[in-house]
Amino acid sequence: MDLIQVDLKKCTKCGICSKVCSTGAIGMNEQGPMAVSQHCIACGHCVAICPMGALDNIKTPLANQILLEAAPVLDQDTAALFLRSRRSIREFQDKPVPREKIMQLLDIARFAQTSGNSQGVSYHVIDDRDILRGITAAFFDWLETALKTPLYAGSPYETSFSAHVANYRQNGVDVVLRDAPCLVIPIVEKRTLPTCRDNTLFTLAYAELFAPSIGLGTCISGFFNICAGSGYKPLLDILNLPVNMQVTARLMVGYPKYAYRRLVDRNPLKVTWR
Repeated sequence: MDLIQVDLKKCTKCGICSKVCSTGAIGMNEQGPMAVSQHCIACGHCVAICPMGALDNIKTPLANQILLEAAPVLDQDTAALFLRSRRSIREFQDKPVPREKIMQLLDIARFAQTSGNSQGVSYHVIDDRDILRGITAAFFDWLETALKTPLYAGSPYETSFSAHVANYRQNGVDVVLRDAPCLVIPIVEKRTLPTCRDNTLFTLAYAELFAPSIGLGTCISGFFNICAGSGYKPLLDILNLPVNMQVTARLMVGYPKYAYRRLVDRNPLKVTWR
């Protein structure tokens, strides 16, 4: 089948569809839009932009798109307040998150922009308390061993990491998962390009920004990533991922235990111009 179908009765030959096509798969002639190559990344821009609804694309069917009368735009003060008020949550209420809420969160995350519309991010979700505790225990087993290697021994991290180990062994303090009731682990195929790791961060940004609207708090943390990235088998055995998949990040999810009352400042803005 042809890549695109055009309703010539509706088409005004404005050419916008060809202008927004990032791969140049759509061109124009006297009759209107036409496919000039099959190199379509299925972004859906051409179908979404047509003011007359005259264009259909076999990869992003018009029937699957939702008519948008006007894109919602927050005023700048509201947008700035919303973005500045987002906090990384490290203290969670002791109650589970319904799976339907996690599905709601990730269903928004999948709409994040990705390099070349490559997408490719899946999610491995763990909400079993015993498995979560097992992940934390595996991490500290790994960290104790890692602290004896040249990579960490004598490094600036040795003191703080050793303190974390001691606090966990003596007091059960979990700085890895923060006792979160749910862990979302984005995964991608091992053979994918490095850009898929960037795709992961884009999707998690969407998840973190959307989470407060459904009463959830989130936090991205690096401890888990370091351990998983090292290929530590006891941890990977607990995760039980498909053999062709690799971990790219992690997101703790739960109900925030506390509410933040103030906006925190950051380092002064630094900008250079040419």
